[in-house]
Amino acid sequence: MELKIQIQNLKTIITHKIFQKQEQTKGSASLVKLLVFHKFIFLLLFLFFSLHGFSQNPMVKVQVETSSIRIGEQFDFRISVNETENVILPKLELKGLEIIDSAKIDTLRNMLIQKYIITGFDSGAFYIPQQQVFVKNQAYLTDSLLIKVATVAIDTTKIKKYPIKTIKKEPYVFDDFKLYIYLLIAALLIIGFWIYYFVIRKRKVEEEKPTYKLLAPYEEAIYKLNELDEKLLWQNNKVKEYYSELTDIIRGYIERELKVPALEKTSDEIIDMLKDFHDSEAISTNKETLDKLKDLLREADLVKFAKSKPLAPEIEEDRKDAEEVVHNLKPKPVITNDELE
Repeated sequence: MELKIQIQNLKTIITHKIFQKQEQTKGSASLVKLLVFHKFIFLLLFLFFSLHGFSQNPMVKVQVETSSIRIGEQFDFRISVNETENVILPKLELKGLEIIDSAKIDTLRNMLIQKYIITGFDSGAFYIPQQQVFVKNQAYLTDSLLIKVATVAIDTTKIKKYPIKTIKKEPYVFDDFKLYIYLLIAALLIIGFWIYYFVIRKRKVEEEKPTYKLLAPYEEAIYKLNELDEKLLWQNNKVKEYYSELTDIIRGYIERELKVPALEKTSDEIIDMLKDFHDSEAISTNKETLDKLKDLLREADLVKFAKSKPLAPEIEEDRKDAEEVVHNLKPKPVITNDELE
């Protein structure tokens, strides 16, 4: 707008000067000269103001440090915009050249500057194409730039040659042995656990276990019966465990005292075996003791397998019967020839 006003003012001034000259001059030849002079002045003004308009900074422009590089060298490529608001910069896409890095958009003197670091790894001439930049919804195109990438000349005659070396092994690091170390640790843990569980722990259990075998069968049975009473199993509603331990004590006593596999036999098999011993007079007992043992074993089987729940007086009676069986069930002593003499 200011440019148009200046042109109009100059035009008015020049026209005024021409009319002044026209009044001073007379004749057709002078008038023609004035008209030619008038057109010449207008042409100069047009060229002046046109050059003035083109000399102003464009809205967008691009710059490079150099247009010729060698393979692998890097150079800066910048896009500058004479505006800071409502600016949309393009995504730079190149062919034959590679973008190494791009800096953050910088604002300097009311300008936006986007900087890229570019290189090339192939020789030749490559274009950075025009970039379309939007400023306040209006598109502007940048100039395209030609970048020449040259190879590096190598004089092979001046290169010192060395003999071919053998492949050098890399030094060992922890990762090379990591798997073997983990396997070794796991193996040591397994061996340590095995030694503890099957050797040390078993030895402790054996040391803590009472040595009943040092006692006679009768004394061992009485000791275990008293120990069973101290546990108070049936008093704590553990009737099944109580009868299981009670019958095991009786079976163990019969096995050690009569030297028969009573622990492996059923209740009926034990009773039949003891009746046979009684009939053959191999044991010193009476029929009443055998009957009490039979009732005790059957009651225990009902508790363990039929979930029977005897009353407290019945449990106490079975305890007395068990001790009576131990007292009365003994092998018949063998009389030797020396004792007969």
